[in-house]
Amino acid sequence: MESKKEVKKNRFLWGRLALFLLFQAVLFSITFPLLVFYGPFDNVKAMVVGMSINSSKFQFVARTFLPEEEIVEILKSSYAVDPTARGEKVRRLEFGENHSDRIEVFDIQGKDFKGKMMVIYDPTSIEVGYSEKMPVSGETTSSIARRNNAVAAINGGGFTDNGWVGTGGSPMGYIIHKGEVIYNQSGSEKVRMDTAAFTEDGMLIVGMHSIEELKKYNVKEGISFGPPLVVNGKPTITTGDGGWGIAPRTAIGQRKNGEVLFLVVDGRSIESVGATLKDVQDILIKYGAVNAVNLDGGSSTTMFFNGEVINKPADRLGERKIPTAFIVVPKSRGDFE
Repeated sequence: MESKKEVKKNRFLWGRLALFLLFQAVLFSITFPLLVFYGPFDNVKAMVVGMSINSSKFQFVARTFLPEEEIVEILKSSYAVDPTARGEKVRRLEFGENHSDRIEVFDIQGKDFKGKMMVIYDPTSIEVGYSEKMPVSGETTSSIARRNNAVAAINGGGFTDNGWVGTGGSPMGYIIHKGEVIYNQSGSEKVRMDTAAFTEDGMLIVGMHSIEELKKYNVKEGISFGPPLVVNGKPTITTGDGGWGIAPRTAIGQRKNGEVLFLVVDGRSIESVGATLKDVQDILIKYGAVNAVNLDGGSSTTMFFNGEVINKPADRLGERKIPTAFIVVPKSRGDFE
């Protein structure tokens, strides 16, 4: 049996250990951010900045330590400048009008992530669905899909929350639906913005474009988001991992024959950590994409098919409310797998 003196001594030692650990924790919390944001490890800084900015909840982390101009430069540094911003046009694809209503879904497996790839055989069945509650609130991807009688959907563009976190009400960029401009954040049709849009005959346009230019292309459906991942069959990420860190991802692409690719990668869990933009780019190229663009990821990443969500959204509450989605509204109920 321990004496009072030994008990007192043990308490003293445990107390000193607790103080030491507390001191180390405080020291780490102070020095670690300084080392990340101001140290010599550029790759680590780029990864942390990308993960922070790509999360609606933790954007303040990067912005606490770095000015907005530096954040923009860091995000741009890991992938090539968008070819369309330099004047190169997305080449027209000639794939005719003989489309099928068939849709296929495949499992995607990476080293540290899992996801879903959907192939839509009729590009003209792609539409932009949007929340009927804008700008007060968004809707879930599945809600937008069901309301529009869509058989499939993925979440679309970015947004800012109104009033409280999770509302998803105010879209970023623009929304075009059935050839009409539903929303234009800039107020000008001459401002060039990241683009994910479909023409009247179903060709996907990506890269930097103005609404004025998109009208000349006879764009029927479109939203604003990026960066582009594949342009005219060439990858845009030529160095690094894309600069946005590791996160749940959503992307859209198109094959030369017109077939559209919907891709989601789950993240923020033990079984699927998430993917880099380079990972997403590589998957899309593997599946034949000649043009492709990143869509809003993180907690928004959702894929809907045949009446249910078929991936695992990262938000603890399930689907996140969003302003826009790409939905599939087939002309007839064809073959779905």
